Amino acid sequence: MSQPALVVESGDPFMTSEIVVEMIKQLRALDTYDTYEGWSEEKIIDPLVLTKERKREIPIVGDPDEITLARVKAYYNSIASLIEKKSGLMAVPVINITHEGFGRALVLVGKLIVVDKVLRDVHRFGFPSLEDLSQKTTATVEKALGLIEQYREVAEA
Repeated sequence: MSQPALVVESGDPFMTSEIVVEMIKQLRALDTYDTYEGWSEEKIIDPLVLTKERKREIPIVGDPDEITLARVKAYYNSIASLIEKKSGLMAVPVINITHEGFGRALVLVGKLIVVDKVLRDVHRFGFPSLEDLSQKTTATVEKALGLIEQYREVAEA
């Protein structure tokens, strides 16, 4: 059985985006068995890119495995980390996912909920491209920072 080709190519301009750099840090931090030891950054982030062909290979109904759940946690940990860096306030991700792949992800800053995302079909978690990952995350972080500024006293509580 041959190794599937990587979708993320070396030199991809989005490999240096804030979210991709933070995701790689988070994924390495969650890698307690050193699975990623010796892997390139492109190989680590590649499973998050779900092209149409890759998505077609995943069944419509299914339960998420532990690796996919770890990727979801790493993603929301990364968002919280970026919010924390930009706001100067501690951001905490709270993730609840059922064994069927449904749930919710929140990011709290103080007593303020700055990210609230309903999760569905977590077994198919991913983004069409690193560009899409970067753009969606940037929008989420910017919206969170706007809420922090608007409700600063709640965020600092």
